[in-house]
Amino acid sequence: MNDQQNKLVVFQNKNIRRIWHDDEWYFSVIDVVGVLTDSNNPRNYWSMLKKRELKAGIELSTNCVQLKLEAPDGKFRETDCANTKSVFRIIQSIPSKKAEPFKHWLAQVGYERIEEIENPELAQERMKKIYEQKGYPKDWIDKRLRGIAIRQNLTDEWKERGIIEDRDYAILTAEISKATFGMTPSEYRKFKKLPVKSKANLRDNMDDLELIFTMLGERVTTEISKNEEPETFVDNQLVAWRGGKVAGDARESTEKELGRSVISSKNNLNARQLEIEDFDEEI
Repeated sequence: MNDQQNKLVVFQNKNIRRIWHDDEWYFSVIDVVGVLTDSNNPRNYWSMLKKRELKAGIELSTNCVQLKLEAPDGKFRETDCANTKSVFRIIQSIPSKKAEPFKHWLAQVGYERIEEIENPELAQERMKKIYEQKGYPKDWIDKRLRGIAIRQNLTDEWKERGIIEDRDYAILTAEISKATFGMTPSEYRKFKKLPVKSKANLRDNMDDLELIFTMLGERVTTEISKNEEPETFVDNQLVAWRGGKVAGDARESTEKELGRSVISSKNNLNARQLEIEDFDEEI
């Protein structure tokens, strides 16, 4: 998986949250309901649907598991999720003209994941296509994809060190960012004026140099961790800070040479609006 295990897929310009669990995709049922019904309150619709079907002897909740997904406010909460087979069952209970195209879309999403497991290069090609659709230049895309690979190597290394909680990943990432740029990711988002409830990815709103120093901090952190094999969380925090400090020192030296700050307040929210067809995926 890339730097975000919790991902979005897009159906007819509407986001559906999903997470890789037990070797398959699980989708947010509330998001699916929202797409199929256009309801202003899909959570309430789902609740009423379960009650209605239960009266008919069908317990839809047995098809779901509670998994943590990111909410609009950025916090992770337990959410009803269902795999592809279970989503098909839920669709049968929802009268919607979108049901058939949604079924085809869902089957395609699952098939693409199988392809990517067998050939990981396909995943990168799909990501590249999406960024091209957004209007990013080729050299930026190359850096962004390389950054995703470096981030994956870092999270794999943290797992080896026993780091498994989302909160711990966030703390360690903040250590690197603070040492590299003088800001945590949340502070960086505010600096770039990215809306609090926006799904906009911070790194998708970085320019070339910002991406380069982000990669440097995470790559050096990975190398230090591999060499020293820190055993405690505090030790991992120190390693993360040291890796970020290397990148931070390099950034400051670069700024002296350029006579300007590397850190940019610019974002791409207005410059690159994504219009994406069915079957495409936002990374």
